[in-house]
Amino acid sequence: MSNASKRIPVTEERWKELNDLKEAGETYDDLLGELIREHQRRQLAERATEVREADTDELTSLDEL
Repeated sequence: MSNASKRIPVTEERWKELNDLKEAGETYDDLLGELIREHQRRQLAERATEVREADTDELTSLDEL
């Protein structure tokens, strides 16, 4: 990772919410990375649930690929 820094404007309310989530010694970059990973995992879990619940007629058999 480069040492380049970017500024992200946030409201005072959002800043306080982020600060409440941040652990002692954790950087905001660490926190944002964790939030992004959690979001990606949630999206993957939601997609897996959608596939599991999908009508099997909508799915393509592996034998057909």
